[in-house]
Amino acid sequence: MKLQGIFPPIATPFDHEGNLYLSKIQHNVEKWNRTALSGYVVMGSTGESVMLTAEEKTTVWEQVAKHAAPEKLLIAGTGMESVRGTVHLTNHAASLGYKAVMVRTPHYYKNLLNRGDAQMLFFRAVADQAKVPVIIYNWPQATGIDIPADAVAALSEHPNIIAIKESSGNLEKVMQMTREVRSGFQVLVGSAPTLWPSLLMGACGAILAYANAAPYSVIAIWEAYRTREEAAGLDWQNRIGRPAALVTTKYGIPGLKYAMDLNGYYGGPPRLPLAPPTPEARREIEEAFREIKG
Repeated sequence: MKLQGIFPPIATPFDHEGNLYLSKIQHNVEKWNRTALSGYVVMGSTGESVMLTAEEKTTVWEQVAKHAAPEKLLIAGTGMESVRGTVHLTNHAASLGYKAVMVRTPHYYKNLLNRGDAQMLFFRAVADQAKVPVIIYNWPQATGIDIPADAVAALSEHPNIIAIKESSGNLEKVMQMTREVRSGFQVLVGSAPTLWPSLLMGACGAILAYANAAPYSVIAIWEAYRTREEAAGLDWQNRIGRPAALVTTKYGIPGLKYAMDLNGYYGGPPRLPLAPPTPEARREIEEAFREIKG
């Protein structure tokens, strides 16, 4: 399974009472269908998955699968703290037509799980029982767990573990993994501000929250890399640096959803306890996205 190109981990639309807004899922997906995005990651961290019940996750998976264009690869975010819970969600998503799953590093019991051997036990046990291929998801800024590169290299030998989404922004780690993983194992990145250098260092694509709001700009970087147009790639990377940092590192999901609203998608409110961006934050995002349209 090739995972090349750009995938948005799609934001989950809520109405102003905090309910799933199903018609806006359709609106966003049909709009993204008209782009060259490679597919969609559904119920990742950008989708506020930790805020949703299992039933709500199923509803979102069903809606995206219903409206996604046939050529878009569907990946489900299914990570839970236990192997049992992760396998249950994984195989349920597979029954709905999802072709792979993205599983975050377990992290609640940090003193027991912050070792490479503990992470390897978890991912091997999930992959042994999963009916579709598994993508490791590493985001230490949120989980407090940073899976070691040598553990990823060992896990790459498992036939049902096919890739990692590396969201730390650590370019040295990306280089180490691309050197040490087995042939055919794929390294994707989750940091838009380092997309161009990550591709040059061997990443095969990216899963980018920022792509929810401005997919064309990161698709342009991917196409520049694919066609070896260095000047264009650097130009677009410089253009997206500030807006991407605002809607990921600085203001997070609330800021991203506001940028989606600015660019013709539906972002809407986040689910409590996340709060909408302040007027000052909105002005900063508006100014940064003035030249970056959806």
